[in-house]
Amino acid sequence: MRSNQWNKKNTIILSLILFLTVSWGYSWPLMKIGLQYMGPFTFSFLRFLTGGAVLLTGLWLFRKKKTPLSSVPWKQVCLLGFLQTFAVFGLITYAMLFVEAGKTSIILYTMPIWSSILAAIFLNETLTKQNVIGLLFGLCGLSLIVGADVYQHPSLDHLTGIAFILLGSLAWAAANIYFRLKLAGTDSFEVTAYQMLIGTIGLGVLAFLMERGDPVTWTAESIFSVLFTGIAASAICFSIWYFLLRVIHTITAAISTLLVPVFGVIFGYLLLQETLTTFMLGGAAFILIGIFISQTAYHKRK
Repeated sequence: MRSNQWNKKNTIILSLILFLTVSWGYSWPLMKIGLQYMGPFTFSFLRFLTGGAVLLTGLWLFRKKKTPLSSVPWKQVCLLGFLQTFAVFGLITYAMLFVEAGKTSIILYTMPIWSSILAAIFLNETLTKQNVIGLLFGLCGLSLIVGADVYQHPSLDHLTGIAFILLGSLAWAAANIYFRLKLAGTDSFEVTAYQMLIGTIGLGVLAFLMERGDPVTWTAESIFSVLFTGIAASAICFSIWYFLLRVIHTITAAISTLLVPVFGVIFGYLLLQETLTTFMLGGAAFILIGIFISQTAYHKRK
């Protein structure tokens, strides 16, 4: 009986991870498509406004027991919203004006490497020799991709885009550590809804200041891009993500994200005909190997 329960739990977790990675991978070319019809901050604002509204509606309609608003740790939730929604997606969506979707996903998902370093500093976890080796593999892969980009496209826009993606990756890693430190014992569904809406306010301010008066074209493609990235890739997937951070080891959750850039590159190739260069594939392989080594070797200091 216990074995059956364990197998059922593992099946559910694996199914959630598969849905998460495929949805996040598919969202990358959809984001690129959405940017053809509106500005980057407007797209991010509409995406997370949609996702936040869906989460809040679900919270009001289907949750019988809700945390009173006065008991929500708003200071921590606001900071998480700034890091996870406003900083990460404000940076990477703007960067995608200059960098391909597949390449963006590869660079962003160096996040587990930065999480390893931050966890060693703030969560008192040991950075082992294997962690260092994994980090070096990841940096070599990143150097291949960035170096080739600089050589092939030596423009300020490309360099700025890559720098913004790296900053977004660091912000996501910081958000993961902050959640573990300050919000691990809270309701992950509520935290996801509130932090997403708070981050959306910041994105709305940016859209108003930077893109006020810019045209927004509504087509079947642009509507689908906003709805899928807002509902599936944001509301559902980030609820799953914070749920996974609570019920399984952080390492296992981080390793699951290794599949996202793989799906991102595949969908970018299929939907946008993005070029798969040798440097890009080689760099991706180094990064994935580095993340795997870094995360699987990672253990808590006693």
